[in-house]
Amino acid sequence: MAAYYPRQSSLKTGLRCACPRCGQGKLFTGLLTVRDRCLVCDFDYGRLNTDDGAAFFIIVLYSALILPLAAWFQFALDPPVWIHFLVWIPVIIVGAIALMRPFKAWLVAQQFKHNVDDADITR
Repeated sequence: MAAYYPRQSSLKTGLRCACPRCGQGKLFTGLLTVRDRCLVCDFDYGRLNTDDGAAFFIIVLYSALILPLAAWFQFALDPPVWIHFLVWIPVIIVGAIALMRPFKAWLVAQQFKHNVDDADITR
């Protein structure tokens, strides 16, 4: 008889970067490499593939936050261009890297929740 796993919140498992089935195992090895299997429930992650979906969401949503802040910074303080580079390049890089893991984990959890596998997408 197969083990029963209660439905996990895709938002919570995404923020914790945890297994979408059991909610306990770690989803990643390294920065963005999805494990082959869950170390706790032995779920095969091979059918779940997010590709560049997380990067797309971060580009769209994070830029919608950063661009108004950079415009406000320019019009409020009128700094030289090199100050913009000094401030915004680290903010963009660090913020995008920090958001990449939870967004990718959330997309994996959404694929699991809606029972989508890589074969459904490539048909």
